[in-house]
Amino acid sequence: MHPLRRRDKEITDEAEIKKILHEAEHLTIAMSLDDEPYLATLSHGYDGDRNCIYFHCAREGKKVEILRANPLVWGQALVDNGYRQGSCDHLYRTAQFRGRVTFVDDQGEKVNALHIMTRHLDENPEKIMREQITPHSTDRILIGRMDIDYMSGKKADKVIVQL
Repeated sequence: MHPLRRRDKEITDEAEIKKILHEAEHLTIAMSLDDEPYLATLSHGYDGDRNCIYFHCAREGKKVEILRANPLVWGQALVDNGYRQGSCDHLYRTAQFRGRVTFVDDQGEKVNALHIMTRHLDENPEKIMREQITPHSTDRILIGRMDIDYMSGKKADKVIVQL
């Protein structure tokens, strides 16, 4: 992969990069079909043990069509710590990743993926998991799994110019 120009912004600690994937509210993936790029922003859940990202989507549509034809994706998760007024600095942490998407058929893995996503997104995940994750709901939903084979990170974590 191409090295960062600003080494002072590089995140080299894998645990720190994985933490961004856990914390980010959503992520964006880039995909391509016949040299035509396409972006999708997803809610997700990160499984650190398997180093994969789960997402759910409709069973059909442009994103699914592209991913079935070309499952290789590039993505980014952003933790935005905001623009700092008067300093012209924007503080952030990002995780960039490359992976391959497969769609999950196994009902046990679907339930696990939905639990991971619910814990990531909801303030009261146990109630949601108990009431809404049922055999009927898991049959109807399509779960994608991105198996990550490369990660990098970048951050701006302090104001550089003080006025």
